[in-house]
Amino acid sequence: MQKVDVWLPAGPGPHPVVVMVHGGCWQTSIADRTVMDWAAGDLRDSGIAVWNIDYRGVDRKGGGYPGTFADAAAAADLLLTESTRFKLDTSRIVALGHSAGGHLALWLAGRSRLPRLSALYVRQPLPIRHVISLGGLPDLEATAASPDNGCGTKVIERLVGSDRGDPFADTSVPRLFPLGIAQTLINGREDRIIPYRMATDYVARAQAAGDRADLITIPDTGHVELVTPGTSAWTATRSAIRAALGMPD
Repeated sequence: MQKVDVWLPAGPGPHPVVVMVHGGCWQTSIADRTVMDWAAGDLRDSGIAVWNIDYRGVDRKGGGYPGTFADAAAAADLLLTESTRFKLDTSRIVALGHSAGGHLALWLAGRSRLPRLSALYVRQPLPIRHVISLGGLPDLEATAASPDNGCGTKVIERLVGSDRGDPFADTSVPRLFPLGIAQTLINGREDRIIPYRMATDYVARAQAAGDRADLITIPDTGHVELVTPGTSAWTATRSAIRAALGMPD
């Protein structure tokens, strides 16, 4: 699971790049990076490089805390090492995550705010310009208290390491506010997997903390459409990505 697929557009570069994080309730048995291939290919064909990462889920040896987080962080930071080789523009990086990957994308964007005593702290994480969460689970504490979320609550205990003193201090994004990075949440109004209130509540908390955060609501849309090219939801997502990268739509 410790792999990255690189999708490169035509042309000499340097290419703007999306760090893509798949969902699947943080469980490898549910999804891996290939579930994002269709979306990655569409972005590549529109002139955007995609750094499609994978990570060990809580159901794999070494997954959970800190492995799942460390894998995602290492995969993201590898982009800096390989940027010259793949002609990637490190000044134009957007993190994009779907479902549970929405949480990890937001967490990657906020790593500079991690407590220094955290096992996940690094001095210079990958600089992310903008983060976009698609039907995400942005607040782990709220998710753990919400049995109606599609991933359930037990998986959160496995993810954060509930035997630690304060397992949310370095794992739940609102604990890192203000991130100091633009955040866009895109959610389907008819999503039956991720309750819509999770998006509205998170945006309100981020804004109250002084962050630039906004919510794009897609009517008559559920969960998987957000990463399905050809849908109105994906069209809106792609437009948001291009805007965040400073590209004409």
